Amino acid sequence: MTDIRIKRAYRAARVSDGQRILVDRLWPRGMARHRLRIAAWEKDIAPSDDLRRWFNHDPGKWEEFRNAYIAELDQNPEAVDRLCDMARKDPVTLVYGAKDEAHNNAVVLKEYLERRLET
Repeated sequence: MTDIRIKRAYRAARVSDGQRILVDRLWPRGMARHRLRIAAWEKDIAPSDDLRRWFNHDPGKWEEFRNAYIAELDQNPEAVDRLCDMARKDPVTLVYGAKDEAHNNAVVLKEYLERRLET
């Protein structure tokens, strides 16, 4: 069973997080690298700049964003496979910078990876 979690970049890193993977295209504002304690920064797995700007963290656009981001993930098998490989070996925490903990790319990515790993 794989263990994939999500965590806001501004919350303290814990040993129980396992491998911490930053899944945003932009570095979290004001965060020092040593404080973030990430194993990798997977910019390629983040939503495209156009999609990110369009969504602008508007919960009213959530379903449309979710569907568009899933379509982008479907077109990015190398990056998805890389994360799946990491998750098969160790617990993984997908780190994101958004304030909204329910409507962000890490939520979609976690669900996507879990479905992918079930097959």
